[in-house]
Amino acid sequence: MNDYEKRGYLNQDYRIFHITDQSQREFPHHYHDFYKILILLKGDVTYCIEGKSYPLLPYDIVLISAGEVHHPIVRSSTPYERIILYISPNFLSSFRAEGCDLELCFLRAQQEKSNVLRLPSIQSSRLYQALMELEGSVTEKSYGAEFYRKLLFLEFMVHLNRAAVLDTLHFMPNNNANDKILMVLSYMNEHLTEKISIDSLSKQFYISKYYLMHSFKKETGYTIGAYLHLKRLFYGRELIRQGMPVTKACFACGFSSYSAFSRAYKKQFGEAPTHPQGLP
Repeated sequence: MNDYEKRGYLNQDYRIFHITDQSQREFPHHYHDFYKILILLKGDVTYCIEGKSYPLLPYDIVLISAGEVHHPIVRSSTPYERIILYISPNFLSSFRAEGCDLELCFLRAQQEKSNVLRLPSIQSSRLYQALMELEGSVTEKSYGAEFYRKLLFLEFMVHLNRAAVLDTLHFMPNNNANDKILMVLSYMNEHLTEKISIDSLSKQFYISKYYLMHSFKKETGYTIGAYLHLKRLFYGRELIRQGMPVTKACFACGFSSYSAFSRAYKKQFGEAPTHPQGLP
């Protein structure tokens, strides 16, 4: 039985929300099938992502890739206000060209091992202005409104990626992380296709199985088995999206049976594992 939760659904290229919670509430660990960008506007919030914790400041930008487990901890009754974008990975990749990859900011976040970006004087930046114009266009119904919204969205993503490439945004270190569990998570993500068990991890990192299982669940909201299962499915989906034949992607992401992979994939993503161009 899975002990993690998928939240939010996206049947468009992207969606933008402006949300304010006036009272303190708890958010469970969850993940999405798509990219998520969160810009904090107000609130006393620590964001937890894959075992790492980030105390946020207003206008921090949180980048979350598909399949990354996360949840915010709201630490006071101060209103929690944020802008959130849900973005289809296929939509972003459709604009990939030489010298331009709108997914680069998410790749940089993985390379830097940090999910939070901080830009000095962001409110005077073109990045923030593009975000405000995009949000303001949501209710626009005049001629070419949808096309204009898409242009504003692309402009926002271009400015975000420029800032990441030029290092005008700072990747923020995480606080209060369990270093041992972070090492385990890093190892698991680097060896997804290999046989991994609680016993092997316990020996690899010189920790007791009880501590490992208890701490891993506390830090990520997952059991080790559920985490591996989910990550392998997302890795397999990415391989298929990049053009790898489905049967090859099945074994490349760590499954030993195509039928098991196909069933799990359909259950996870609501569709059979099919190459975007219809290849087998």
